[in-house]
Amino acid sequence: MSRRYALYDVFTDTRLAGNPLAVVFDADDLDDGTMQRIAGEFNLSETVFVKAAENPAHTARLRIFTPGRELPFAGHPTVGAAIAIAESAGEAAGQRDQVCVLEENVGPVRCAVRLGGGKAAFAEFDLPRKSAQLDATFDRQALADAFSLKPGQIGFENHVPSLWSAGVAFVMIPVHDLAAAGAVEFDPALWERCVPFAEGRLAAAYLYCRGGVNHSAKFHTRMFAPDMGIAEDPATGAAVAAMSGAIHFFDGLMDGHHPYLIEQGVEMGRPSHIHLHLDVAGGTIAGARIGGEAVRIASGTLDL
Repeated sequence: MSRRYALYDVFTDTRLAGNPLAVVFDADDLDDGTMQRIAGEFNLSETVFVKAAENPAHTARLRIFTPGRELPFAGHPTVGAAIAIAESAGEAAGQRDQVCVLEENVGPVRCAVRLGGGKAAFAEFDLPRKSAQLDATFDRQALADAFSLKPGQIGFENHVPSLWSAGVAFVMIPVHDLAAAGAVEFDPALWERCVPFAEGRLAAAYLYCRGGVNHSAKFHTRMFAPDMGIAEDPATGAAVAAMSGAIHFFDGLMDGHHPYLIEQGVEMGRPSHIHLHLDVAGGTIAGARIGGEAVRIASGTLDL
């Protein structure tokens, strides 16, 4: 049976930048093993499969796979799939702005899409789960060894390594500055010795520092996830979702609206820009949204 697929570059308005994503449509008859093998065939950080929604009021059901395993939630597949679905429906109806609800294993995710009219489209979604800190202790020397850094390069201001999850767990590792982030040489074997298990899996690593190569960026980040089969990821929305809790916790955000531009993928030659919006009320995060652009670079059919 032939089924459509499309390739998108996500969290960018420039083709061959950002994070590549495969979107497979009409995937209702695909079982878990087949979807995992297809994800391995594409060998991208994530492949998303679009199925019919279980709730008729929702738009679609998404299944998200890395080359190594399924994820309950991920940011760039959510943005990319929302745009792919909206472009398919919007081109036929002549619509520009759309709202959809996508069913993911973490729960329903509400997305708003603005089609680009020949330019990059933009999608933004409400976090389906607030970021929560998980119990963990870290050996600063062991972390430094895993990233070929000096212990003094781990941490800045009051930011220290911590473990957070908004559906997928990440160890948040603050590093001193852009130079430290750029000097990282990741050792998966040493990482596995010091990383905690979280939510039944080895947690992934998310390094961050203030500032960015893009002067509008408030944080510069890198992500490493050997347990997912990802050596390094150019853009990780699920990590930014988890990071929202760390930002609020360490920076002590005042009540109000806080926008952030977060850059990732610079060292990989695939710069990505992720928009994070936090609304704080009563000293807690009342709402959080992640958004970004995406551009289609290819389409075709799978003959399976």
